[in-house]
Amino acid sequence: MPGFKSHSGSAAVLDRNHVDTDQIIPKQFLKKIDKAGYGEFLFYDWRYLPDGREDAAFELNQEETKGASILVTGKNFGCGSSREHAPWALKDYGFQVIIAESFADIFFNNCVKNGILPIRLSQNEIQQLGKDSSKQVIENLKVDLKEQFVAKADGEIFRFDFDPYWKKMLLNGWDEISVTLQQEANIKKYEDERIVNGQWEFNNHRGTFIPRDGGSV
Repeated sequence: MPGFKSHSGSAAVLDRNHVDTDQIIPKQFLKKIDKAGYGEFLFYDWRYLPDGREDAAFELNQEETKGASILVTGKNFGCGSSREHAPWALKDYGFQVIIAESFADIFFNNCVKNGILPIRLSQNEIQQLGKDSSKQVIENLKVDLKEQFVAKADGEIFRFDFDPYWKKMLLNGWDEISVTLQQEANIKKYEDERIVNGQWEFNNHRGTFIPRDGGSV
């Protein structure tokens, strides 16, 4: 996936706490086998009325919030089940950054693995971030992961902490698989040496190489 270094855009404000993953993407839509196409179901029970029409009262259905690429919300965002479909839906909808007072741990990690930047700011900082804007949208925010700040159009800056490991992963667009594949040559060298030294043998039943001593691979 592409690396994340900085992003500029408007922010939609979802002033709610404890938004769980079933509210982000309801369970009945978890049927696709790829990551695309979930955006239309994001916050489905809040966005739509029982007859399928948009609920005009919902924050993301306001004209001013449409096209927002940053989501500003409350504490404990992404709690509930660990479904990775939640960040898939947010990203497919168009959100690249989520700013919240706090996140559920698994959801936070799933965001990073899918190229979304989750930023923790204090309740006071979030209030300051939107103090000069309408209730629903904050215009012209700049987010910089490398320097770790969020900047308003007037130049006011809010700095955030970010784990160095996840920062490196997100800056480079890496996940655990791509990091492992960087060691592919060393892995192959290790396997070849084990075979040459007679430490591994091919097991027809398993269809793979196993240690001759019966130990774990």
